[in-house]
Amino acid sequence: MEMDMRQIANECFFAWVESEIRSGRSVRFRVKGNSMRPLLRNGKEEVVVEPCGKQVLKPGHVILFRQSGRYVLHRIIQKRGSHYLMQGDGVCHFYEECEDTDIIGVVRRVYRPSGKMIETDSVGWRLGSRLWLGLGRFRRVVLRVLNRVDGVFP
Repeated sequence: MEMDMRQIANECFFAWVESEIRSGRSVRFRVKGNSMRPLLRNGKEEVVVEPCGKQVLKPGHVILFRQSGRYVLHRIIQKRGSHYLMQGDGVCHFYEECEDTDIIGVVRRVYRPSGKMIETDSVGWRLGSRLWLGLGRFRRVVLRVLNRVDGVFP
């Protein structure tokens, strides 16, 4: 059975997503944008975002949060009390800040285009995330290479 895919305005879609998550439900959607590349690619991966509940969020978690009227899916880089420093995996020099009250949910699963499901608390995902973040300044070089070969490999 083929899915009927439609595009709707981000504000409408994410208002619904936020409502669902605040009601205790999880939401699955396709990633849009390049800020979380290479681990989450524009239009390819789907993520499942769930309520955080009483879970302690820490560096490495990918969360959906509100900032300046827009919705962002980025990784926690640093936490101080109720204050978080966020950054997209594909962003090398720009950070966002948010508070506990801005956080909508946390990414629990990632679905690759092949249908393979990856739990974000799995060893493989955590290791890949740490290795990518550990590249530091070299991430910029790797991103340039990835941008040049994008589409060369299926």
